[in-house]
Amino acid sequence: MAKTKLNPPIPNIVVIGGGTGSFTVLNSLKTISDITALVNMADDGGSTGELRDQFGVLPPGDVRQCLVALSPSDELREVFNYRFPKGTDFAGHNFGNLFLTALSNLSKGDFAEAVENASKILNIKGRVVPITLDDRRLIINTSDGLTIKGEHNIDVANIPSLKGSTISYDELTKINPVASKAIKNANIVVIAPGDLYTSIGPALAVKGLAEAIKQTDAKIIYICNLVNKPIHTTGFRVEDYASEIERIIGSRVLDYVIYNTETPSPGVLARYLKDREIPVEFDIEVLQKKHYKAVPGEFLSKDKAPKRDLNDAIASTRSLIRHDQEAICRAVMKIYWD
Repeated sequence: MAKTKLNPPIPNIVVIGGGTGSFTVLNSLKTISDITALVNMADDGGSTGELRDQFGVLPPGDVRQCLVALSPSDELREVFNYRFPKGTDFAGHNFGNLFLTALSNLSKGDFAEAVENASKILNIKGRVVPITLDDRRLIINTSDGLTIKGEHNIDVANIPSLKGSTISYDELTKINPVASKAIKNANIVVIAPGDLYTSIGPALAVKGLAEAIKQTDAKIIYICNLVNKPIHTTGFRVEDYASEIERIIGSRVLDYVIYNTETPSPGVLARYLKDREIPVEFDIEVLQKKHYKAVPGEFLSKDKAPKRDLNDAIASTRSLIRHDQEAICRAVMKIYWD
């Protein structure tokens, strides 16, 4: 009798990050995995910052973008990222941010319930979970002794380098128990690309996250940024990003580091260099000596860049140099099956 061929199990994947940094990763893996997005909750700028101040709601901006990434509806992206124009009472606010604020108020301030309700309404593929439910403000202490409070202030700070900075909060910030459980039960934990000191680092600095990562049997993958952020990470190589990730977590937890080896076209490169945004370089010999396995590849998207639209935060920020969704998906799944 012929043996029945079993379908391979669907991997349980957790993605740690926030906003546009997680968008490609979530969008690429949502159809082939049981996926959970753990979202950074340090944002306090723009529409998100105003809503935090006015309504005491936890930051909705990055949650909104993760919900959009996991939604099956293309039309939803346009609606949820619609930014009200000047001259209205809602000028500068995204509809999705207001939507989440309304759900939070209806839930009597229970932001986790608000996100869960939004997930049901939008029929998302997977789960979006705030990394913490504590309402705190981000603090960075630089290696030169400077202290900066607030994610937005850190983001715009004109400091030569934030390498070696201590990331913390103004009060004890504990991991959401749901997020901790998701990490411990995962097959793969992906640390998404994104701003190292205002998006990824703040998520990793939440108390309890390092312990959860140490306790999981999951393979830990870091997908490195494609471009350095001016000033903050100028001159960073792939190995520098990985080292800072592990320094913030507090131990050598990375199993794999996925990084791009492809060079953007001269025209695209020139536009980025004009803004002092330099593609992340790498040293193969250094990477080969690391405790983690470095996974090189051509991960630049060949798709036509989306039309820049001030009403669409994702299209406006993910413009020319972007990760190829299919290539990232293949690389992650190859690691899962190896």
